[in-house]
Amino acid sequence: MARAKAAKGSASRVTTLKRRSDYLRVRKGARCATAAFVLEAKARSERESSRPALGPRFGFTVTRQIGKAVERNRIRRRLKAAVRAAAETHAKGEFDYVLIARRPALTSHFAALVGELARALARVHRAPARRR
Repeated sequence: MARAKAAKGSASRVTTLKRRSDYLRVRKGARCATAAFVLEAKARSERESSRPALGPRFGFTVTRQIGKAVERNRIRRRLKAAVRAAAETHAKGEFDYVLIARRPALTSHFAALVGELARALARVHRAPARRR
């Protein structure tokens, strides 16, 4: 019983996207592709910012093409842990993010995964370059 309380209080939870409409809205935002995942990001509108959800929200997509259920769940857990490690310093509170997993997310070193996520978060927050 005491262990459950300690584990619940010590681990920071990732606020996740729940509705399909949120995933579709983020799809129209900035994107950054890495070897292990694709990161999509979009700022929340005024109407959605008034909701009680504080801080950044994350969505995770792991398709059946990547592997069986055990592998997909392991990838999802690894990506959530990477988000907990990198989001505190790199994610912006008024943004929603979606991580679309790729197969290398299963076997890459965790430190490399966190580093890729930090670089991807910095890249999607940069102003878009002008095209000629």
